[in-house]
Amino acid sequence: MPAIRHPVITYSGIGQKVEYDDPDSTLLDCSIANQIPHLHECGGNGRCSTCRIRVLEGASNLSHRTQKEQQMAEFRRWDPSVRLACQCFAKGDVTIERLVWTSSEINKLQLETVPDGVAEERAIAILFCDIRNFTKMAVENNTFDMAHVLNRFYTIIGDPILLNNGVIYQYIGDEIVGLFGISGGTREKNCRDAARAALGMYYAIEQLNHMELVDFDLEIKTGIGINFGRAFIGHLGHPKHKQLAVVGDPINTASRIQNFNKEVNSRILISQSVYKSVPEGTFKIGNEYKTRFAGHEHESQLYELKGFQEMDIQLELQHSLDYIFSNKERFADKFYQRVFEKAPEVRALFKKNMKDQGRLLTHMLGGIVYSMSRPEHLESGLAFLGKSHARYGVTREHYPVVLSSMMETIEEELGDHSRPYLLKAWNQVLIYVTDEMKKYAS
Repeated sequence: MPAIRHPVITYSGIGQKVEYDDPDSTLLDCSIANQIPHLHECGGNGRCSTCRIRVLEGASNLSHRTQKEQQMAEFRRWDPSVRLACQCFAKGDVTIERLVWTSSEINKLQLETVPDGVAEERAIAILFCDIRNFTKMAVENNTFDMAHVLNRFYTIIGDPILLNNGVIYQYIGDEIVGLFGISGGTREKNCRDAARAALGMYYAIEQLNHMELVDFDLEIKTGIGINFGRAFIGHLGHPKHKQLAVVGDPINTASRIQNFNKEVNSRILISQSVYKSVPEGTFKIGNEYKTRFAGHEHESQLYELKGFQEMDIQLELQHSLDYIFSNKERFADKFYQRVFEKAPEVRALFKKNMKDQGRLLTHMLGGIVYSMSRPEHLESGLAFLGKSHARYGVTREHYPVVLSSMMETIEEELGDHSRPYLLKAWNQVLIYVTDEMKKYAS
C-alpha cells in the first residue's frame, strides 16, 4: 500500500519545508509544532492580525476565509494573498511568508487603522525626544562617528516606544517623535505607556553613555516632552505619495514641552493633561513649572517626571531584556540544562532540534514582555501556549521546574545588573504566566 503523501508547507525567507500531517491543525499550529517562531498575540483566535502570512504559491490549496478572517481583511484592506495563519487549513502544498517577524513590528499594524486621504480626530499621547548640543557634537566629531552614534541613539530610544505599544511617527534631525493610542486604548493606558517609554529612554541613554560612548569621549543628553490631547491623524499628501500626518495643537505643544527642558535643566517633562490622566500618586514628580507657550492664552502647568511611585513591572522587565538576551542561544542552553537536571524525564519530550527549541523559547519569552503592553491579548495567548505544551506532554508537575529554572537562568544572565526588585518583577510575571498555562495541563 503506497504511503500517504501529506501537503508540504514551505516557509519562504528561512527556506524551511515541513509536512502538514494533521488536517485539523491550522497553519499557525503547524508552525508551532515544528518549532518555527510565528507571532500570535491573541493565541490564534482571529482577534489580532499578528500571525498574518502572504501566500506566494498554492493559494487554492487553502481553506476559504472564515468570518473572523474576512472581517479582519476588510477592515485592514488586505489583498487576497494575505491570510491569517490561525484561520487557514491546507489541503495541498503551499508556500508562505510570515509578514510580522518580530514583536517590535506589531506596532506598525496600528497604521492600518489610520484613514487614507482624510484626517480623523483621535485622542493620543505624544512624546518628543531631542538630543542636546547635537550641533557641537557634530562639529567636534567626524561624520562616520556621528552616523554611528545617531544610529545607536535612534535604536535605543526607539525600542522603548515600540515596547510600550507606541508608533515611531518620524525622525526630525536629532529628534524622534512617538505616538501612543492611535488605534485606541484608554486615556490612562496611553499616558502610562508614553511615560514608561520616556523612562525607558532615559535608562537606555544612561547605559549608552557609560558603555559604548566612553571610547568616543561623548555623553548624550536629551530632553523629553509628553502631552496628551485630540489631534487629527491620517495618511495625507499627493495621491502617489501619502504619508502619516498628525496635525493639531497637542503635537505642537508636546514639542514645546520638550524644548522647555532647556530652560529649567530637566530631562522629562509632562503636561497637566498627562498628569491628570492617571490616578493621583502614580508618578514620582520632581519640580513643577508654569509657563505660557506662544499662541496660547493660558498658562501651562508642567511636571518633572522622575519615575513611578510604585514598581512598574513592565518597565523593569523591559529594562532587563538586553542583559538577559545578550546571548539568546546561551540563555536557552542554560535554561534547558537546568530543567533536564531537575526533571530528567522531561528530556524525552524534546525530540526535535534543541537549537530550534531554544530559539522558540526566547521568542516566546520576549513576546510575553512585548504583549504586556497589549493585555487584551495576553490571557488568550497564554491559553494557546498552555494547550500546545499539554499536547507535547507537559504536565502540571513540570511547571514548578520551569519556573525555578527560568528564574535561576535570568538571575545568572543578569549578572552584576541583578537587583532584588528586578527579580521580584520577573518572578511575579512568570508566576502569572505558568499559572495561566498549567490550567490546560493534566
